[in-house]
Amino acid sequence: MVNHTSLFSRFAKWTSSAAGHPITFTSAVSIILLWALTGSFFNFSDTWQLVINTGTTIVTFLVVFLVQNTQNRDSAAIQLKLDELIRAMNGAHNSFLDIENMTEQHIRQIKERFEKLAENAREDLRGGLKDIGTPEVDVN
Repeated sequence: MVNHTSLFSRFAKWTSSAAGHPITFTSAVSIILLWALTGSFFNFSDTWQLVINTGTTIVTFLVVFLVQNTQNRDSAAIQLKLDELIRAMNGAHNSFLDIENMTEQHIRQIKERFEKLAENAREDLRGGLKDIGTPEVDVN
């Protein structure tokens, strides 16, 4: 499989990774401390306040889009990996392959069925039975 990610995708992934790095956090704290320390030099003027407000707003606005792009791609990749596991597992419900496209109500109903299955399994364990197997669950 060939990896052809766009320049934007590579930049978004790099930015997302860099944004979560301790050096980035330390740099941001340093910038804020430097800004705070210069307040008396600029008489805590409106312009002095505007510099930090504008800077943080612009950085936040841009980083949100870059991080969201990375999260969307990662989420889609994880979903595909899960779909492949479902497809490959004998006994798995292939109707789950696109469960993210179902209605909230349908997902909630399936979740309730699985919660009941988990409850039954815990009761079996308390009764000395094993918690293994693949009991049938109606997912329609």
